[in-house]
Amino acid sequence: MAELVAKRKHYDLGTMIPFLLMHASVLLVFTVPFTPAMIAWLAGSYFVRMFGVTGGYHRYFSHRSYKLNRFWQFVMAFLAQTSGQKGVLWWAAHHRDHHLNSDRRADLHSPVHEGFWWSHLGWILSDEYDDYDPRRIADFSKYPELRWLDKYHLVPTVIYGAGIYFVFGFPAFVWGFLVATVALYHGTFVINSLTHIWGSRRFPTPDESRNNFVLAIVTLGEGWHNNHHHFMSSVRQGIRWWEIDITFYILTALSWVGIARDLREFRTTE
Repeated sequence: MAELVAKRKHYDLGTMIPFLLMHASVLLVFTVPFTPAMIAWLAGSYFVRMFGVTGGYHRYFSHRSYKLNRFWQFVMAFLAQTSGQKGVLWWAAHHRDHHLNSDRRADLHSPVHEGFWWSHLGWILSDEYDDYDPRRIADFSKYPELRWLDKYHLVPTVIYGAGIYFVFGFPAFVWGFLVATVALYHGTFVINSLTHIWGSRRFPTPDESRNNFVLAIVTLGEGWHNNHHHFMSSVRQGIRWWEIDITFYILTALSWVGIARDLREFRTTE
């Protein structure tokens, strides 16, 4: 049976080369002035798009922890895809597979079985998961605009980067797009690689998911990973008053103005 789920670990140059070039582009910071405004660009661009990843890719499209109308659903998908982390249907379908097989041999990116490198980067750079099972995400693939976005997943990323460059200039592009995108990559990936090996466990879930305060700050609340694996459909992942969950706070604010609806709260017998 293990042979049926063994990872091929064949890396795709078509994915690896742009990924490496993006990382190399960070060196352009040495060609532009270092100012507080550039740090603000880095922080703001990281924060806004991290919310697209956490509130969009993850809590909405993967787990349906709240509702959006069709217009705001498209906006959230577009925002998520400015992160450069492939299409919304691809992302959500694979994440649902992860939860189905969490920390078992069939898990796409378990550090328990495959190690840090594979869980952090390898599975993305491999060509093994270029495709996804459309049945896994049939609830959202019925929308033609989401299928279009998923197919042309780089369009939001390019529009976002080009917009910064042509409106705000090259220094803002370097810090607000290039550096921020690379930081966003690894801020997202640490949830796959570290929150299954580093942290505390409140709930006896059947996997190795863990809560981590540091990673929760970096990822706007995603670091409360053991909480999340205990109740995957909760819009709220930080359940104690001190468990900071910025994504939940933003979604709560969006519910006050009628954008997000029917937020599903954490339930536990504790």
